[in-house]
Amino acid sequence: MVDIHQHLWPPAFVTALRGRATAPRLEGWELELPGERAYVIDPADHDPDRRARIAAADGDTLVCLSPAASLGLDRVEPTEAAELAEAWIEGALALDVPFAAWAMAGVLDPDPAALRDALDRGAIGLEVAADVLAAPDGLDRLAPLLGVLDAEGAALLVHPGPAGDQDAPGRPGWWGPVVPYVSQLHAAWWAWVDGGRARFPDLRVCFAALAGLGPLHGERQRARGGDAGAVDPLTFVETSSYGTLAADAVIRVLGVDVVCHGSDRPYCSAPPPALGAAALTAIKTRNPGRLLARHPDKVPT
Repeated sequence: MVDIHQHLWPPAFVTALRGRATAPRLEGWELELPGERAYVIDPADHDPDRRARIAAADGDTLVCLSPAASLGLDRVEPTEAAELAEAWIEGALALDVPFAAWAMAGVLDPDPAALRDALDRGAIGLEVAADVLAAPDGLDRLAPLLGVLDAEGAALLVHPGPAGDQDAPGRPGWWGPVVPYVSQLHAAWWAWVDGGRARFPDLRVCFAALAGLGPLHGERQRARGGDAGAVDPLTFVETSSYGTLAADAVIRVLGVDVVCHGSDRPYCSAPPPALGAAALTAIKTRNPGRLLARHPDKVPT
């Protein structure tokens, strides 16, 4: 079985974050993000051996790790972004089974050659921030990177970007993941519908957290003049933080064949949706296999 979306920071990446003078950075195990509250990180959450044991207990034979676009590392100064991207992919690819890695890339001055190198070294695809994709110039900015994925047959993971000042200290701890993260994913979903698929017709893309439930708003889109369109078999969503009710609702709109399992561990670990054995086989094995078709050797059958 496959978990499309987890976070685990390998030692090289932790060292790179601790070496930064400004946020985003780590001070010991306290994470500082621009415009957001500081977070204390449990180092046990980033122990590869412990996490491998958890994966085995869950029955997961492939766990896909991302650096978390919510950190905002993609928008630091280009040289710094390149150094962080290299520290991430070097460390993540050095981890043993069951781990695989999504690459990261800077978006202020995208480097297609560096992404191509990461894919050649074994990255399964690229993580991008939802707020970047959703921006009016998002597709143009990301086009050099998406073009590499398209040419290489690699996948794209759309993950929330930073919550920023929406994650104000006066808000409860759940505010950032529930409000700005979801709204970013919702906007990114519709940005992709509006122009992304036409521009990259063969690119496989997966939206975290059921795309912020954006697919459920198709009725409203059509009522306001949008085209109905067919379900896109190359545009996937994953389930992280959602359970049976939300997953069932999205499946009623998109069908089960584009829904993948993602846990967002260690930040969340919702149980698999109670949708029956056949649906869970699709969500945890068959659909991730289609998403990650560039790496059939890594995907359980």
